[in-house]
Amino acid sequence: MAGPNSFLSSAPSGAVIDAGIAASPHPPLHLRADHRAAIEQLARAGYPHEACGLLLGRHERDATRLARITHARNLATDRLADRYLLDPRDYLAADEEARRDGLEIVGIWHSHPDHPARPSSTDLANAWPDYTYLIVAVHQGEVVDLTAWRLDASNFVQQTIEEDS
Repeated sequence: MAGPNSFLSSAPSGAVIDAGIAASPHPPLHLRADHRAAIEQLARAGYPHEACGLLLGRHERDATRLARITHARNLATDRLADRYLLDPRDYLAADEEARRDGLEIVGIWHSHPDHPARPSSTDLANAWPDYTYLIVAVHQGEVVDLTAWRLDASNFVQQTIEEDS
């Protein structure tokens, strides 16, 4: 019998996965306007390449609350237009910063240049449980969408975003 991710072998590399996306049982992601603006600016600046970074905050019973966002170097130099490989040094620096400030890494943000703000097969194959994945769609240099996702078992579920001022 095929494994839970066996359908990925028939999907083109980087294809957007529509199968297995369901309503989220997860509490909403609280995203402040300044955090959204910073992520969108970094995604536009990175275009036409994928930009990425980390989300620092807290998972609470009723919400995931962001306290800070970071920018990270994308080491996927062979496929910058449709891949990101977060620099481990940036991950470690963000983790140290979060721990020092009583926070945790609650997720990763990255852009999808000229593709929808939906998880790709690559995103699914590399996702970690308990993380929020914030995806920013950038079309011809302009942000057109921003969505949040969480991994449940072997599928992504969309997480509601509640914008705070």
